[in-house]
Parts: sequence; C-alpha cells; structure tokens
Amino acid sequence: METALAVLPGPRSGSSPEPGAQGDGRFEAAWERALELIAGADEIDLICHICPDGDALGSALAAAQALRGLGKRVRVSFGEDPQIVPESLSFLPGQDLIVPAAAVPAAPALVLAFDAASEERLGLLRDKAFAAGALVVFDHHASNPGFGDVRLIDPSAPATAVLVDELLRRLRIPLDQPIATCLYTGIATDTGSFKYRATTPATHEMAGRMLATGIRHDLISRQLWDTTSFGYLKVLAGALDRAVFEPEQAGGHGLVWTWVPYQDLALFGVTVEEIEGLIDVLRKPAEADVALVLKQDPDGTLRGSCRSRGAVDVAAVCARLDGGGHVFAAGFSARAGVPETVERFRVALAEESAR
Repeated sequence: METALAVLPGPRSGSSPEPGAQGDGRFEAAWERALELIAGADEIDLICHICPDGDALGSALAAAQALRGLGKRVRVSFGEDPQIVPESLSFLPGQDLIVPAAAVPAAPALVLAFDAASEERLGLLRDKAFAAGALVVFDHHASNPGFGDVRLIDPSAPATAVLVDELLRRLRIPLDQPIATCLYTGIATDTGSFKYRATTPATHEMAGRMLATGIRHDLISRQLWDTTSFGYLKVLAGALDRAVFEPEQAGGHGLVWTWVPYQDLALFGVTVEEIEGLIDVLRKPAEADVALVLKQDPDGTLRGSCRSRGAVDVAAVCARLDGGGHVFAAGFSARAGVPETVERFRVALAEESAR
C-alpha cells in the first residue's frame, strides 16, 4: 500500500512541509494525532478545493461516508457560491452529504481538508477552516507550502485518494462499493486513467482492491472522459482554432497554448468545469513539451491549466504566478488580459527552463 507522508502538527500557515518516511516517528505521530482528533469528534466537516475534480470530491466523499458509518455527523462542502458539482462527477455516491459553504459553521469543531494545494484553494471556506478547533490537511501536491494543525502530505502519492485509503485502513473501515467508487475515481482522475508517471505498482494494487468490491470501472471511466455535451465540441473547436505553437519557448522544447473566452461557454451552455479535459487534447502535439489552456470566468478571471511532458517543472513555473500543483500538471489564476497573462507565463517558463 502507498503510505502518506505525514507532517507533524505545526503553524496553520506559512511553513513548509517536512519530509517524512514510513517508520519515521514524525510520520506516526501525525497519523496518531489525526486519528485521535477524529475519534474524539462527534461532528466533522470535510472540505475540498474549489472547482473540485474527481480526486478532491472523491476523496472527501469517500472519507465522509466512511466516517458516517462510524456514527459521526458529517458535512461535505467546497468554498464556492454558487456551488456546482461538475456533471462528470454527478455519479459519485454520498452527495446527499454535500452542503453549501454557508451551511458550514463559522468555527467548526474539526475540519478535514482534501486535495487543497494551498489555503487559498479552500475559497470561501478558508476562514472557517482556520477558525476550526483543529484542521487536518490531506494532500499530495509538491507545491503545498504547509498549512493546518496536522498535515498529511505526500508529494509522491499519485492522488489524495491514496491518503484516504490509508486513513480507512488505519480506522479499520472495510471497503464497500460506494466508498470504492469514490476512491477509484480519485486515483483514476489524477493518474490520467493510470497513464501518468506517478502511477506505481501500488497504485494498481489499490485499484485492484477497489475493483474487487464490484464497482463498474467502465462506467466510471465513461463518465469521466468519454461523456460530454454537444456544446463542449463547439467550445473545443474554437479553442483548437485559437491554438498557438511557439517552438522557441520552454528552452526550445516548445509551448502550445490556447484560451477559452467566457462568451463561448455562455453561448454553448458549457461550464468552466466541463472543459477541464481540454488540456489533455492540447498537450498531444509531439512538438511541444508544455501545454497551456486559459479559461475565462464570468468576472474575467483567467484560470490557467498547464502540462509538461517532462522537460520543465510546471509546478515551479506556476508558483512564479502564485499558483502551483505537480511537476507535470499545475495551474494558476490571473486577473489580467490574455496577452499579458501569456507573456507573464512565457517569462516564468523561460526563467524556470534556464535553471
């Protein structure tokens, strides 16, 4: 089993996660503290990052259903208003536990945060999480600066769902189909259906245990990757028509980028969350190591998603733009126009490529 890297309780914000190792005393101390907090709580709020993907929401819902089975009162939420679960995740079990961000108490007794690479990614729930009696963070982003009272952070884990699987093992909670569906969705999402480099033999072993419960992995995959609206095809066509290839970027390894204006989304009835997979189309050209998609929100904010084939650490690139993520998959937000944002990205990319 892949095991979470644990960081001892510390300041809630601003310090870096410390490496841990299986068998490390700090590792066990952090897990023991997390389990102690969970055991002593009657009510637990489980939150994930804004614009949740399959790993974020799948991890939160898996943990919530497991804890509900232990008799805990649980709520699941994410810090957006309006709060919209992506259509591609509408099949996930346990969504009766989801409540609006406003329904989370101002000072919860215990908050468990999942897959949030930074406190800003908690959105409207950031202040409530920091006002909690205790905040436990489960995450696998290398760019996580370290926040919360107890930090269970493993940059080598392919998905936060791996940490939840470990949590359930330590709580001795058996897998059932609803929980397994959520966990499988998490690891399938963040490994790109087991294609990405972070996938390990232990990842497949975990997936095998999920499949052994009888879940319909074929239906999960179809919902995640092979089901869209017709409007998505129109938005995709426009995005591909705008695509630009710049072979000199990324130290000569090449950059391909495009953007999606909000007016296209509104015209064809498509949400920003619906086009998350667009980056996986744009990253296909062999001539470019780095791919970037800019998606425009109604208020004009641009959300950047980028990928790398391996020549460039895009987490480091995005960190220069106040974003973050993984070495090969990262993102950022910008309140500027497309030309200015792309130029800032080029500069950050050049600086990181020169290292």
